[in-house]
Amino acid sequence: MTRSRNWLTTALRMVAGIAIAVPAALLAGASPAAAHPMPHSVVELDVHQTSVNTRLELPTDDFSRASGIDLSNATRTTLSQQAKAVRTYLGKHIHPVTTQGRAWQVSIGSLSLSSTEQTSTGPYRELVAEAVLTPPAGTDVRRFTFDYDVIVHQVITHTVLVTVRQDWAAGQVDGEGTTQVGTIRIDTRTMTVPALKVDLGEGSAWRGFVAMVKLGGDHIITGTDHLLFLLILLLPAPLAATGRRWDGLVGARSALGRIGRITLAFTAGHSVALAATALGRLTIPGWPVEAFIAASILVGAIHAIRPLFPGKEALVAGVFGLGHGMAFSFVLAEMQLSTGQLVTSLLGFNLGIELVQLLLVCLALPSLLVLARLRVQPALRLTGAGLTGTAAVGWLADRLGLPNPVARAADSAGSHTTLMLTVLTVTALAATVWTLAARRHARPGAAEPPAAPCPEREGRLAATTCEPYERDQSADTAGSAQTQNR
Repeated sequence: MTRSRNWLTTALRMVAGIAIAVPAALLAGASPAAAHPMPHSVVELDVHQTSVNTRLELPTDDFSRASGIDLSNATRTTLSQQAKAVRTYLGKHIHPVTTQGRAWQVSIGSLSLSSTEQTSTGPYRELVAEAVLTPPAGTDVRRFTFDYDVIVHQVITHTVLVTVRQDWAAGQVDGEGTTQVGTIRIDTRTMTVPALKVDLGEGSAWRGFVAMVKLGGDHIITGTDHLLFLLILLLPAPLAATGRRWDGLVGARSALGRIGRITLAFTAGHSVALAATALGRLTIPGWPVEAFIAASILVGAIHAIRPLFPGKEALVAGVFGLGHGMAFSFVLAEMQLSTGQLVTSLLGFNLGIELVQLLLVCLALPSLLVLARLRVQPALRLTGAGLTGTAAVGWLADRLGLPNPVARAADSAGSHTTLMLTVLTVTALAATVWTLAARRHARPGAAEPPAAPCPEREGRLAATTCEPYERDQSADTAGSAQTQNR
């Protein structure tokens, strides 16, 4: 009986040990998988008026497993050798159709390899493929059925995330985020991959126009180089040039006229170039235009230190504005809009630029006028011009192929728009208050209590102690009063 109990006790201990050891082993083995979940595919849609451009981001390991085309160690050369097989495979597994069941045309474009990382996955390689999906003529591009199973039909744990990156008619144009449309995954009950019903809702030209106004405003306010060029030209506008020096002031009316002409000329220059480049669909290399903009800022900074073209600032602003307008057109060119959308976008984008530009000039105007009348004006002007010139040199070197920390720091300034607007607003208010206070102090009569009548006195004492007028009267007036008392 004792042996029987000992045997039973031993057996129970063994079972308990196994019960503890097996889950522990399973948990230990599962931890790496939990720490590194498998990456998902991403399908990004750019919705145009008559087609949908698609960007596919496919993990290479999963793609190789599903397609049988080994890309796990592929290079650019080996990918080009396998490009035909890859495009053929993709074409067989992408089948968008209209809501009535009519097939769309699918054209697979460029292929490339890149390294990326998703949340909690760690780094991995992916195949990036571009495709154009074109519906039958006269059908709705905003509603369709997306039958897609590039990887998920073989790798049953795989998930496809479908998003919209650009949709002009829905007001999504900034390219700084995506809107999720849905996910594609296998149905484990039927072991099939259901197609995704895509419904992007109603679009309109008005929503596209409003979005472009906002984009134009954002572009000028975050475009540090465009803003610096305009402000550095306005900085010496209230000053008079004597030879090769800024010496003295012009009148307030003349200063306002200069500022207005410079602003209007810059507006005209970049508007003309923006319209011509965008509507002509001209393909212009980016780096010469960007280098030209950096050079224009450098010229403006030097002019703020020593006058290079006094009285001709408006002409210079208009000429250099042409280069800035070409840079603005790059934003529209990347969107691949139809002619109608392009015209509407051009009007909205330019309007946004002008509204924000006008706001910034109005905020800077009081400070520019007050600064010109302060004793510290030369020091502040030289400091501002020096910092602007340094940024321009950094940008110029960077855009000519020499990256540097100065350019990176200058670019990062565009991300602090709230601080910049706050500083401009505060200084504008302070300058306005200072100007009003100075005018009120200088105005005789109701602004100040009238002077007490001066008793009749004779001799020099009467001339030195009696002050019937303000203290800033001329010496001639004082002398005249003294002569009369005598």
